[in-house]
Amino acid sequence: MIETAIGGKTISQTVEGRERYTINVRYLRALRDDPESLRRVLVETPRGAKIPMAQLAEISLTTGPPSIRDEQGSLAGIVFVDVAGRDLAGYVAEAQHVIREQVSLKPGYRLEWGGQFQYLERAKARLQIVVPLTIFLIFVLLYLNFRSVSRSLIVLLSVPFGVVGAIVYLSLLQYHLSVAVWVGLIALAGVAAETGVIMIIFLDEAYERWEREGRLRSLADLKEAIIEGAVQRVRPKIMTSSAILIGLLPIMWSTRTGAEFMKPLATPVLGGMVSSLLHVLIVTPVIFTTIREWELRRRAAK
Repeated sequence: MIETAIGGKTISQTVEGRERYTINVRYLRALRDDPESLRRVLVETPRGAKIPMAQLAEISLTTGPPSIRDEQGSLAGIVFVDVAGRDLAGYVAEAQHVIREQVSLKPGYRLEWGGQFQYLERAKARLQIVVPLTIFLIFVLLYLNFRSVSRSLIVLLSVPFGVVGAIVYLSLLQYHLSVAVWVGLIALAGVAAETGVIMIIFLDEAYERWEREGRLRSLADLKEAIIEGAVQRVRPKIMTSSAILIGLLPIMWSTRTGAEFMKPLATPVLGGMVSSLLHVLIVTPVIFTTIREWELRRRAAK
């Protein structure tokens, strides 16, 4: 009777299109909003007689928790904090520092940080393994393709340059590091390596063709070959990067469900592709020329 009078009892469900609503029956508010009204609630006996609640129970107001929670077998008090507009990890680190200085826990008490921060810490532990493993696998695949450590390292060098652009773009949009951002950085590593592979392939093709035709007789000829492989093949490199950038731009304009997760994921790739492309078009030919020049001089010395 207490459950029915105060909390209500679900007796059925109504269907309105795709929506479902429960039908709940309980006493009118005037009959249940104070202890005196509840004392007058009638309870039906097995014989059909109706007696007031006051003859069966003591009804009074007391102060207590709305619910009892426990963690790992111990009573727990939970404080909910909604962090908006700043880095979650940074906020927790600052809060932990303040609590260590101003809060003294009694014996038998402990303080734990859960929720999204706990998930972030678990993801960070996994990413410490996934990110180095990803870079190592990229290097292995590059080596299997080029059969050269130097050329593989030249391509791999585009990854840190891509990360620079990603960090700059993230700071401009005021995005904090999160799992989505780390996933975007991992994707950026593969895409940046791809653009570097295209440049190295063109440079190698021009160098080997000049060498095969006997036109590679001096350092000036080497620079001409590098210019042919780098400058005259800019269009396919620009097209490759542009296709990725144009494909990701709609995500940045989206306001639909899930956009708050996809935008931090796409942002590192967009920013990193710009800096990676500049590196591939400017720095990579210079490094390639330096290595090939050293090889020519060593060959001439023999």
